[in-house]
Amino acid sequence: MRHGTQHADLVPAELEATLRGGPFHVALRAAIAARGLPLQRVQHHLSRYGVKVGVTSLSYWQQGARRPQRPESLRAVRALEEILQLPDESLIRLLTSTDDRPDPDRPPGRSYRSLVESSGVLERLLAEFESPLDGGLHTIGHHERVRIGARRELLARESHHIVRAHRDGVDRYIAIHHGDPGCAPERIAVHALENCRTERVRWHSETGVLVAELLFDTRLTSGDTFLFRYGFEDGTAGVSGEYVRGFTFAGGQYALQVCFDEDAVPVRCHRFTQHSVAAPRSGRQELALSGHHRSVHLVEPRVRAGLVGIGWDWE
Repeated sequence: MRHGTQHADLVPAELEATLRGGPFHVALRAAIAARGLPLQRVQHHLSRYGVKVGVTSLSYWQQGARRPQRPESLRAVRALEEILQLPDESLIRLLTSTDDRPDPDRPPGRSYRSLVESSGVLERLLAEFESPLDGGLHTIGHHERVRIGARRELLARESHHIVRAHRDGVDRYIAIHHGDPGCAPERIAVHALENCRTERVRWHSETGVLVAELLFDTRLTSGDTFLFRYGFEDGTAGVSGEYVRGFTFAGGQYALQVCFDEDAVPVRCHRFTQHSVAAPRSGRQELALSGHHRSVHLVEPRVRAGLVGIGWDWE
């Protein structure tokens, strides 16, 4: 026998708000996090209800990459309401919401990043640093290297920047990290690797946004060029399906390289572009994996305002 009213008393206020507003994958992720259960334990509990669901499927559900639709999957969702001590119909109801139906061609993370951009979280975090929108710097070149771990997670990324100051007195750069859905930004490490040091770091746990202030070892005057390198050590989220870089302004060359662990190599990869977060994706082009290095890359000789990224399929 189900006891929805008793479960409702056990739901924290923030989770209760997420259950009311959805979308489904965000509510599921928040509910699992609130109970502190790893996905393997969730799978084990489901098996005790006679429901078989793989850890990969659970991960996709809470990322928004897949949506439970089959009868067995819907049985699992009802069982999850019991396991996670949620009110009756709280998850099932979100599956019937017409504005939460995912695009079947949408890679994991896209709808989540849209939520981040529209929420104003990033703008509020940047406001704390009182820095101009472009930081007083123009990018001449940017090489970014992303590493995907053995659990298919975004393990780390490293950025190598060459910039030119267009005003006097520039002595810092504001670096932004958008973790994958379910990440724990408070556990993400910032590494100042060359010609800079880490100063203030701010994050927002629900959206997975982390902002880090990197101080240069010199103060630039207008026209000066500068080279610096930094990285983020993540590995706190589930399965990753893409990496996206946004550009507010047109700029110099951008190169993105994604390297995969030998135990987690995708079946296919592609590049894409977007004029904005809300715009449809275009410029899709298949990318061949390098056999020796298990990596793919793209090069934009001169970036335009918008987004560019690499996505990949695991199966």
